[in-house]
Order: sequence, then structure tokens, then C-alpha cells
Amino acid sequence: MADIAPYHDRDGFIWLDGQLVPWRDAKVHILTHALHYGSAVFEGERAYDGEIFKLREHTDRLIEGAGILDFNVPYNADQIDAACREVIRANNLSDCYVRPITWRGSEMMGISAQSNTIHLAIAAWNWGSYFPMEQRLKGIRICMATYRRPAPDSAPYRAKAAGLYMICTIEKHRAERSGYSDALMLDYRGQIAECTGANIFFIKDGVIHTPKPDCFLDGITRRTVIDLAKARGMTVNERAIMPEELGSFTECFITGTAAEVTPVSEIGEQRFKPGQITETLLNDYMALVRPKKQAAAE
Repeated sequence: MADIAPYHDRDGFIWLDGQLVPWRDAKVHILTHALHYGSAVFEGERAYDGEIFKLREHTDRLIEGAGILDFNVPYNADQIDAACREVIRANNLSDCYVRPITWRGSEMMGISAQSNTIHLAIAAWNWGSYFPMEQRLKGIRICMATYRRPAPDSAPYRAKAAGLYMICTIEKHRAERSGYSDALMLDYRGQIAECTGANIFFIKDGVIHTPKPDCFLDGITRRTVIDLAKARGMTVNERAIMPEELGSFTECFITGTAAEVTPVSEIGEQRFKPGQITETLLNDYMALVRPKKQAAAE
């Protein structure tokens, strides 16, 4: 998985407000607004063979997310893309995770922070499989979460906003303490929504079913996998899915920048067996993100 060294104490460089700074010097003040009020937006990106997969889509979402939180990133998309690539080169990385984050600074402390400086930082580090490979190939175990994704009129769900992940951390910890890899969250209506950091798909009678992202993030990996499935002529049904339906599905997998395409073997009492559709989409996704390796194999 990721490096085990503490994230505040590493060698390398982080891009901070327009320049590369030594890793340990990339700091913010304790009264930074984002720390107290969650006024930050971030992206999770992954580079394969030195190339960040769908970089512009991530950058566009970062800028859009900042706008949803009522602030503007002080750099345009071309500048942010260039900075992400610069961080990878500066740290001599190839396969890695890239984390851009933009936030309100410390000029004002309180709910109102209209005069705060907007900052942007980009870090990158080595990153392997989000789940151990042996566990991933046989399917991960998931439990049901207690917290639910909020209604769209009560949270800015289209932004990858830092504050929205608080309940995800709580549920991830709860799942891991119970021996599971992740937790499946319902939405405010009681419909299946997503896992703590990944979208979810189910398969029944050769048809792929996935929740409609009307109150949770429509993941870039999610959209990519849907496109891959449709390119193979598979039917993808985006719809409301109730937890009572779990027993009717034969396959299940989750998607995300970190999770990529990961089969699921268990959700609570329900069991699934990774099958042909899951394996095909997993292989198609890995071929897409690693075109150099695919070309070499051919």
C-alpha cells in the first residue's frame, strides 16, 4: 500500500502556492480556516508510469469544487496540471498517488472568511494497491455503515470537500475494527449509495447495476468503468438500489482512484463471487491506465 513513514516527516518536495518547497517545510498555521471549518477541496489522483490518469478531469473537478465552496483557486487548469507533473518529476516518482488540495487560510477566523487567502498545495508519494493484492483478488469484505450520505440540499455533494469525509473516516475505522475492509453507506432515503471512498457496482443476469450519484460524488473512475463496460456492449443500469436487493446480485465490485477496480466477496450476510464481468472490467481498466505496458505485451 502507501509508504508507512509519517506524512509530516519525509524527504522530497511539495508544490505550495506556486513553488516547490522541501517536504518538511510545507506547513500551515494552527488557525487556518480549513482546519476549523473544513473549507478545503482536494483531489486523489494516480500516476502510472509517470503519467497522471485523467489529470484534466481531476483538475476541473478541483476548480469546480472550490467554486461550490464559494472560493476561487488562484491558478488556472493548465497551471495546476503543470504543477502536478512538476511534483512527480521533483520527487522522481513513476507509480504514485497525487494529492492537490486548495483551502482557505488564516486571515479571518469564524464562519465568515471572505478575505482569507486561498492556498493550493500538491504532494505526491509512492502508492501501491489500496487493498493487499491477495485480499483484492479474492474479493474484499464489506460491512454496512451506520452513517448515511446526506441529502443533496444539506451538503455540497458534487465537491470533493474535506468536511464531507468525516463520517467516512468514522465508518472506515468501525469496519476495520470489526475485521472488514470497508463499509457500505446508504443515502438519506435508505438507498445504497457508496463505500467510504469508492463507488459500488452490482451484477445480475449479465447486467451491471450501480446507484445513481444524485447525493454522492460521481467518481471519475466510476465514469471510466461505465464507459469501458458500454464499449464492450454491456448494459449499465444507473438506478435506485435498495439494500433488500443485495441477495439478488451475483457479483459486486467497487471503483475509485485508490481502489481502482476491486472485487467484493461479502457485504454483511450477503456473499458474492468475483466473476467474468468483474474480471473483464478490472483487466480493461488496468490496460487503460497502463497503455505502455499493454503496448509492450502486444
